[in-house]
Amino acid sequence: MSRGYRYLSTLLLAGAITAPALISGCAAHAEYRVYDPYHSDYHTWNHDEVVYYGQWETETHRQHVDYKKRKGDEQKEYWDWRHKHDH
Repeated sequence: MSRGYRYLSTLLLAGAITAPALISGCAAHAEYRVYDPYHSDYHTWNHDEVVYYGQWETETHRQHVDYKKRKGDEQKEYWDWRHKHDH
């Protein structure tokens, strides 16, 4: 086997091994459920919720921070705002 074919087969094997991990890793972050303890309900954190969250950050002049990393009082402010807007 020539050096070029060996190199190509190594790249293909590496791609075949890592592709499932990359694909499933992206899917894991696509959608999840979030419990809103202030209004006692669940929300599906998906593309639509991300849009609302970004709108809230913009309207309240906040820097972007991942929802999970926000302090509890800021999460409460978000859910209060969210419940006043279209579901």
